[in-house]
Amino acid sequence: MSISFSAAAKAEVCRELPQKRCCARAECFGILLYGNSFQSSGIKLITESREFACILPKLFKKAFDLEFDSYPSVAAPGKLIFQIWDKEKIARVMDSFGFDSRQTLALHVNLPVVEEECCKASFLRGAFLSGGSVTDPGKGYHMELTTTHQSVARETDALMRETLGFAPKTAVRGGGQVLYFKQSEQISDFLTYLGAPVAAMGIMEARLEKELNNKVNRRCNCDDANITKVVEAAQEQLAAIRMLREAGALEQLPGKLKQAADAREKNPSASLSELAAMMEPPITKPAMNNRMKKLVMLAKESAK
Repeated sequence: MSISFSAAAKAEVCRELPQKRCCARAECFGILLYGNSFQSSGIKLITESREFACILPKLFKKAFDLEFDSYPSVAAPGKLIFQIWDKEKIARVMDSFGFDSRQTLALHVNLPVVEEECCKASFLRGAFLSGGSVTDPGKGYHMELTTTHQSVARETDALMRETLGFAPKTAVRGGGQVLYFKQSEQISDFLTYLGAPVAAMGIMEARLEKELNNKVNRRCNCDDANITKVVEAAQEQLAAIRMLREAGALEQLPGKLKQAADAREKNPSASLSELAAMMEPPITKPAMNNRMKKLVMLAKESAK
């Protein structure tokens, strides 16, 4: 069964594991702040990504030198749940981010944790893996990060401005704070920054394909409109020639007009350029257009 574009992007991000402990800690910080539950009473992370589930224990081991109290088999179907309820483990995690597990927590992005450039990227990778999604570019352009913490969303917004050079849009959905991008270039740049260049290329290819299709459609519509105009003009010219013939005026026309009328009758679907080339001697398209206009005008005058 094929996986979604979002799942493929996350799988690609998971291929890049932090080499330094500070980066592993920053990535775990993003995972926890954008995860399901990060409280003094317990930590719970839920994911459907098998790749993310594979690296999650490794990240926590490297960052905090601890293991989850409960974790699923990666081979298990459906959602995978990781939990920590041991008070000492929770206190160790909280303390590494400058929080006191004994106090009521108002979670926020503790800046010293993301001080280094490498740690900023790791934090955003964790946020995307835990609370992010990206729409299949064949259906539209949308990428978002969702957290339940208002301060976290505001501070992540500032972090993105600093690291990416552009900012996401913000929204509130079902009590969650949403940071999102709608522009293909920004989504592509963000995925590249996270370490998912293949997914970023997929966004760019989809955009180019859409632009090409739009260009072809515009060209086809333009061609159809031009063909319609040619057909309508030819029908008007043929009707004028029939009218002149019925009025007995066709034989009285100057030679050039009579030659033009004869060419049109024998070639009802020909363009003006093609008719112009049939004249003896050949004439220009504007000259042919003038002859046809003259025939139409004479037919109208004869009908009065």
